[in-house]
Amino acid sequence: MKITVVIPTYNPNPKFFERTVQGLEKQTLDKKEWQLLIIDNASTRPPDQKCLTYLENARVVRETNLGLTHARLRAIREVDTEFILWVDDDNILEPNYLADALEIFKTYPHLGSIGGPAIPEYQEDPPEWFEPGLAPIGCRDLGNSMIMTGWDTENPTYPDCAPIGAGMVTRTEAIKEWDKAVTGDKFRLALGRTGDALTSGEDNDINLVILRNGWNVGYFQKLKLTHLIPPGRLTLKYQQNIKRVSFRDYIRVLDIHGIRPWPAIPVWTVKLRKLKAYFKLKPRSSPGASIRWHGTCGQFEGQASLSNK
Repeated sequence: MKITVVIPTYNPNPKFFERTVQGLEKQTLDKKEWQLLIIDNASTRPPDQKCLTYLENARVVRETNLGLTHARLRAIREVDTEFILWVDDDNILEPNYLADALEIFKTYPHLGSIGGPAIPEYQEDPPEWFEPGLAPIGCRDLGNSMIMTGWDTENPTYPDCAPIGAGMVTRTEAIKEWDKAVTGDKFRLALGRTGDALTSGEDNDINLVILRNGWNVGYFQKLKLTHLIPPGRLTLKYQQNIKRVSFRDYIRVLDIHGIRPWPAIPVWTVKLRKLKAYFKLKPRSSPGASIRWHGTCGQFEGQASLSNK
């Protein structure tokens, strides 16, 4: 057994979850080489296990501490394979995903985490005002390229090629360092989705820990998945909220690792800055302008949180 596929899930959409499992059933890698671990993260509607009937070496573990970070930590402590593939409960992997991931790690032994394109499949047509990439919804495509990078001690930054949480494959040895780093840290344990809350940033934290421990990260076009996007993620309210929260948490996570692209600002200035940005960005003029203004508000909130350090 070489790799464990981990699906952390909280009240999954039954149809999406079934399609995720069907994507795993189609994997070309010999089933003796991988296993499936589902982390039920305190769901009130647990995942339907009937669709697991045809998968060998599949099991479900319940984690009662709510939050994606707690689910990831539980998985790390459960697995005994060299690699972990993190799959969301609305991701459909290309058939060669597992086989290609193992081949990449074999070819480039200095890699600690890898990922690839996550292509959206919208369950309803997006509204006319929707701008792909304006707010993060777990999708990206860096083109037909292979990009790898390591930690730059002279000018540390967060690399664009670092994998996103959906479809991220990690070397278990490397991600265990993240386990050690976050255990007992209340702020970092609260990162990542928690129930219906939109907190984020645990995948950024994982990659930064891996980089700082001497591993490289990489983007590989062949590691392709489809991300099922429900209509709720295309509403203006959701786009506004995810833009604000993700920007805020991104700034906070970068600061943990000594990266400050944006300086700290006094807390008392946040309301004034938001008001000034309101008149500059004119959020009432269009949905896109409104989403951008919420992102700017998240930036100010993130910068203000740095002033307490």
